[in-house]
Amino acid sequence: RDTPSDIAYERELLTTPDQGTLSLDWYAKHAQGPISIIMAGIGGSSYEYHIRCLVKALGTAGLRVVVMNHRGLGRTPLTSPKLYNAQDTSDFTQSLHHIRDAYPEVPIVGVAFSMGAMLLTKYVGETGSSSLLSAAVAVSCPFDMLLTGRQLDRDSFLNNNVFQPLVVASQLRVVKRNYDMIKSDPLNYDMEALLNAKRISEIDSLVTARTQGYKDCWELYAAGSTTDYVDDIRTPFLVINAMDDNVVPPHSLPIDKIESNPYTALALVKHGGHLGFFTGLKPRIWYLTPVVEFLTAATRQESKPKL
Repeated sequence: RDTPSDIAYERELLTTPDQGTLSLDWYAKHAQGPISIIMAGIGGSSYEYHIRCLVKALGTAGLRVVVMNHRGLGRTPLTSPKLYNAQDTSDFTQSLHHIRDAYPEVPIVGVAFSMGAMLLTKYVGETGSSSLLSAAVAVSCPFDMLLTGRQLDRDSFLNNNVFQPLVVASQLRVVKRNYDMIKSDPLNYDMEALLNAKRISEIDSLVTARTQGYKDCWELYAAGSTTDYVDDIRTPFLVINAMDDNVVPPHSLPIDKIESNPYTALALVKHGGHLGFFTGLKPRIWYLTPVVEFLTAATRQESKPKL
């Protein structure tokens, strides 16, 4: 077994107001420490290697850890036609309130990756000083979704042979497993076109844009940027991105906004790609240590008595 990622979850299901289902995969649920909630990127879940490694690292540091799996992902049943949308924070907000109600005195911190990081950024910006999170970390976050969408849609070896096939395949698996439920949506999706989609932009134009009232994916992406939410963040917030990220190039990052907000910090490293960040002859994920240190420091500060 791979020791850094060798964990077992305890699953909890949540029902949303539209009868959708979210799953919360807990690790070290019955420990006494703070709680860390984690979100994967598009098509990802609690089963991803980097997620399991982080879960174990946080649990070893004394935190209770829960991974929120979006609708239809991570073997979560799709019980409503509504699919995951990285611009809609309602499911994440419901999960946070559920955890807060169950553990009213326990600090909660958050970590998210890629599109999940975009959703996390939007949440802490939307809620400002009312955020339920004591601290948060965004890894490989695409703040400018329009630019990221164009990066992903351009013709290149990596896009055509790695990113697009992997992400599209994961999304279409959800569609195929839940064909009848998705087809029942009143928006009347073109299911044949959806099953034949080859690009993320096609899927977003056929489904995600329509659910939000936009004419196509490009209008959706333009409206979905989280850059302007950075100004309103009032939660200690660490951003980790790489200079060689082909999905989120450094010129798309709101560096000036991050620098001017005392609650936000950016670690922009030379290498790491998109969700890579491996180091050493025996590769390991290097950001595990700084993420754990940042979140444990934040929870220690939160637990100090107020004078």
